[in-house]
Amino acid sequence: MNATPLKFLMPGWFSVVMGLGGLALAWLSAGPALGESATGASLVIGAVAALVFLGLLVLSVVRANRYPGALAEDLRHPVRHGFVAALPVATLLLATEVAALGVVGLWVDVLWWAGALGQLWATVWVLKRWLVALPLPPAPASAPAGLQGLIDGALVSPSNPKPAPSPPPFWPLVTPVLLIPVVGNVVAPLAGLTLGHTVWSMAQFGIGLLLWPVVLVLLLVRRAAQGPLPERIMPTWFITIAPPSVMGLVLLQAQAPVSVVAAFWGMAVFFVLWAGSVAKQAVTQPFSLTFWATSFPLAAFTTLTLKLAGQVGSSGLQLAGTLLLALTSLVVFGLCLATVRGLRNGSLLAPEPVAQIVPNAA
Repeated sequence: MNATPLKFLMPGWFSVVMGLGGLALAWLSAGPALGESATGASLVIGAVAALVFLGLLVLSVVRANRYPGALAEDLRHPVRHGFVAALPVATLLLATEVAALGVVGLWVDVLWWAGALGQLWATVWVLKRWLVALPLPPAPASAPAGLQGLIDGALVSPSNPKPAPSPPPFWPLVTPVLLIPVVGNVVAPLAGLTLGHTVWSMAQFGIGLLLWPVVLVLLLVRRAAQGPLPERIMPTWFITIAPPSVMGLVLLQAQAPVSVVAAFWGMAVFFVLWAGSVAKQAVTQPFSLTFWATSFPLAAFTTLTLKLAGQVGSSGLQLAGTLLLALTSLVVFGLCLATVRGLRNGSLLAPEPVAQIVPNAA
């Protein structure tokens, strides 16, 4: 890979690892029903995910040293900055795969802690940027002069006679990508409970559970106030499937009542149908990295369906989970082919046409 493509290796490329890692876990959950072949498929897919992760990690370090300005631009971008959490989430998923296979050891704990703490940092970092990005609301047209004068006076001081520049708009920052850094904390218990880090795992789970409805409300308000998302990032609506799916998996692992787990599965079903309603519009455009936003959410929902089927002994759910596993596998396989083709023809790792969204302040 030459220097120019490397400049465009944004953190969002770790969503490829998320998709592969999620698919590996889905196949592993199908083991009780499909036998050793499913476990073998999980091992192969997990190994591929680990290799891709290591390759991306090395290239990302090289890119950060060679093109620090490009990385800084990613961290300022209203959409791409949210993908900074794809790295810790991918790390947590790899730790989950290893722990689910019964592998234990110091290196697994280190891998998990790196992902868990990295995810917590991403959450705090993104929320901090929410605060500094909020613009000062303009005074109503009917506001009395005194109120406007009070506002103007707050912005002017003897040492700063000119009004302070308005912060950048907040709403361009609100896209489904925010679910990765803000709600992604719910991924931590998937391996943390198995590794014995119960208290910290569930503490992070609580953070994600708290912020999940906040992001959902912001997404709905953003849609009402600003209109539809740009078509190029329309596939990111599928990310809404992931939070209830992962939460259901955690609750199932924590031995919560089946009725509670089923409630989260029902929420996930709704978001599958909701995101699916824009699937045609999302995929009828040139392939880009945002298409990978469909992979991990579908894999997480598949895994929850299979595990819930085993828990309640439902043949109908088992059939649905098996069909979902086939569908998710086809989706990820298609994404892999499209990604390889995009790397070959130069349409990926290149400047992409983006919607007119005002970048976030540094």
